[in-house]
Amino acid sequence: MTTAYDPGIADFAPASDHRQAASSPRASLPYWRDAWLRLMRNRRALACLWIIGALLLFTLLGPAVWRTDPAGQDLTQVSLGPTLGRTALVVDEEPIGEPPAAASLPFEAAGIPTTAGVRLRWQPVAGAQGYRLYRHEYPPSSPRDLGVPLVSLDAAQVGYEDGLRLEAIDYYYTLIAEAPAAEGQQFQTLKVTLRQAISRGEARRQGLIGVEPAAGGLIRLPAHPLGTDYLGRDMLARLMQGGRTSLFIGIFAPLIFIMIGICYGGAAGFLGGRTDREMMRLADFVLALPFLLFMILFKVMFGLGAGDSGVAPMLVALILLSWPITARLVRAQVMQSRNLPYVDAARLMGAGSAYVIARHLLPNLLSVVLVNLSFSIPAAIFTEAFLSFIGMGVVPPTPSWGSLCNDGMHSLLWHPHELILPALFISITVLAFNLLGDGLRDCLDVKLRASP
Repeated sequence: MTTAYDPGIADFAPASDHRQAASSPRASLPYWRDAWLRLMRNRRALACLWIIGALLLFTLLGPAVWRTDPAGQDLTQVSLGPTLGRTALVVDEEPIGEPPAAASLPFEAAGIPTTAGVRLRWQPVAGAQGYRLYRHEYPPSSPRDLGVPLVSLDAAQVGYEDGLRLEAIDYYYTLIAEAPAAEGQQFQTLKVTLRQAISRGEARRQGLIGVEPAAGGLIRLPAHPLGTDYLGRDMLARLMQGGRTSLFIGIFAPLIFIMIGICYGGAAGFLGGRTDREMMRLADFVLALPFLLFMILFKVMFGLGAGDSGVAPMLVALILLSWPITARLVRAQVMQSRNLPYVDAARLMGAGSAYVIARHLLPNLLSVVLVNLSFSIPAAIFTEAFLSFIGMGVVPPTPSWGSLCNDGMHSLLWHPHELILPALFISITVLAFNLLGDGLRDCLDVKLRASP
């Protein structure tokens, strides 16, 4: 048998300061203030925010600091790695011709071998029916590994001038004297170290010299901190210019189609009924359209010619085909919010539709829209890069990170920096926006607000 508990006065005594402080709720913060504080505590999202700011400064203000023309070609510095400037030998502009026939050695280079040309000469080989000349960047390991075949000459020619895409490195030239089968073939290999050279006319064209220099003088070539591409264009300047194109498409297109999605989805969710069903069936139809096919159709409709960038059809395709996703998200949020008690209370107090939308519905959409925008931007950047990489997006001469990757694919094995650098910028940008989107989603989620 249990007895009833009879509470006394001590049970109703006020709590101590310690217990009161532990049990009293903390002063609540406004929603956006609380979200901002949580974002500042998210180190990963904050670091991504700084990375995005640095990328924007790189693309927008970078060309004002690095004034190199992104379209300027320097065929004397083709596919160079990162360099702070080379010293070049000024040479005369002489037409390519045969070097002197006399040779003091069986196989030698006449004059100073430079990137402007290498003059080779050799002594005639008795019984030779002709000569074949090869060039290799490494020492030949066997008769089947002689390198690039340069020329086949008859027996009367004992000299040749090589000017085929030369770089300031070591080359191994192999000369084969073709003889009757019974006597076999004779091989001679010559190692030649080339010096960087530039003609006087090219130096004047680039503005490197103001007066007529004498042949044999030295001048300093422009620096290329990230190297050059296959046409001798500065990679740093092209990455800045390409970033402008990629980020313009990646930011402008999502802003437009998200605004369209907000208006369309908000109207469908607010009106409801038959209007909502018909509007969303149209959104489902647009969502089912194949993007790549319509991208091709838009390019044909725009009639792109020489010198056109291809940005306009890509923007139109992204805007017209990407808004339904935002429209469906906004519609669901509006339908959830329009029946909440405070909305009904506002209507009972005489608030019109415009007031309800502006005061209650739109503020509730901001978190959804911001998160959707943060994920739509990297998706648009990746879409532009993919289409440009396969030749369906931005086309030369307009650079973008995707088109730079397409150009770099042709020389990946020999000059990987032409592909790695733009691919790295694409990867960093897409990753930063995605991680920032994750951080925004966590910060704007009401269920994750700090508890007392």
